[in-house]
Amino acid sequence: MASSFGAAQVLVASNRGPVSYEVREDGSLHARRGGGGLVSGLSAIGPDAGALWVCSALSDGDREAVRRGAGEDGVRMLDVPADVHADAYNGIANSVLWFVHHMLYQTPLEPVFDAEFRRQWASYEAYNRAFSEALAEEAAEGAVAIVQDYHLTLVPGMLRELRPDLRIGHFSHTPWAPVDYFRLLPDDIAEQVLRGMLGADRLGFLTRRWADAFTACCDAVVGGAGGTEIGVHGLGADADFLRQRSHEADVEERMAALRTEIGQGPDGSARRTIVRVDRTELSKNIVRGLLAYRELLAGRPEWRERVVHVAFAYPSRQDLAVYRDYTAEVRRVADSINEEFGTAGWTPVVLHVKDDFSRSLAAYRLADVALVNPVRDGMNLVAKEVPVVSDEGCVLVLSREAGAYEELGDDAVVVNPYDVSGTAEALHEALSVGAGERAERSKRLAAAGTALPPARWFLEQLEALRS
Repeated sequence: MASSFGAAQVLVASNRGPVSYEVREDGSLHARRGGGGLVSGLSAIGPDAGALWVCSALSDGDREAVRRGAGEDGVRMLDVPADVHADAYNGIANSVLWFVHHMLYQTPLEPVFDAEFRRQWASYEAYNRAFSEALAEEAAEGAVAIVQDYHLTLVPGMLRELRPDLRIGHFSHTPWAPVDYFRLLPDDIAEQVLRGMLGADRLGFLTRRWADAFTACCDAVVGGAGGTEIGVHGLGADADFLRQRSHEADVEERMAALRTEIGQGPDGSARRTIVRVDRTELSKNIVRGLLAYRELLAGRPEWRERVVHVAFAYPSRQDLAVYRDYTAEVRRVADSINEEFGTAGWTPVVLHVKDDFSRSLAAYRLADVALVNPVRDGMNLVAKEVPVVSDEGCVLVLSREAGAYEELGDDAVVVNPYDVSGTAEALHEALSVGAGERAERSKRLAAAGTALPPARWFLEQLEALRS
């Protein structure tokens, strides 16, 4: 008797897929491939592995591609109704689960778990169910399915009910909240999230700290993690790709433009650079970073005209008011520093808000100091990428609340992300490190930060699930 199951042997599920579509003026569809760890990982298993990526249609172009049946081989895009996706993605995933795991709430006023929250939660359930049904339909008997991140916490449990024969994994790219903070969620919702994830055979986290926080939540809320295996896989930077890409012509052009913006010091020497590259995500702590730089210039006047803070703050989630306000505050503080300290030949903060990967790589190459000071971060790949690319070696000023701290802390200048004065002092210390030590630190940081490149990171999880 023929099997009623699909043919895919390895399945990945994530909100965002490896390809996006736009409709051109002539009505034709244009596909754009994405990058990142999962794309590298899936390509590493080879074209004959029977791999399928299940993702969501995010744009009008994506939805049109689904309607026309114009998808790519190896990708199944789900046309979840736009209002359901908006509730699940913005209402729950980004405004509740992200806030819980990054501990971002101003608790005197928020969160408010009312009837509107319950309505949006029903959409989150429906969104997770759509993924579960698609995976169940497409997976061959005994296949492996690896589900990604906080958008899809309910999928492992739902999929387990539909297809008990599958090997199911889930990977969390965020931190995991400590018990007391996780329990801000309504009791039934907290339990539903944990039981959803515990439907997996194996759960992956970026650091031991986040894995331990998850098991502590399981102990407190559902009486333990049961038979689910917990693994730690610290995603690293892709050294080969970064080194090659950062020396292409467009990056050289951006470097020349940045050097002009940075200018020369009063004695004609090259100015030192403090580089940060982030999305204007609330957890990235860009405003406190700017305030620390202001305190450095105020308290250490010897650095005036000798250093420039190159700050790239690329707008994120601008459909949420709190993110628009935060982006505006980043601009305001940067402008006020330039007003207070700038001179005819020196702009203390060079701020760019338009996303430009080539310019980011150019800044990496010019970095003397890399500032990575999130209030909380699952990993933070920028901390791992800058030392790989920096031409002269850089000193990393790193928040102890970034997942990368576990691997890079020994060779970084470590800060408490809330301590603006302490961060100002750390910037002074980092700027004062000599060229030789800077190069040595950078070498060690680059080695640690590329220990588990994306393809190996994915294959390691796949092998662990299969065994």
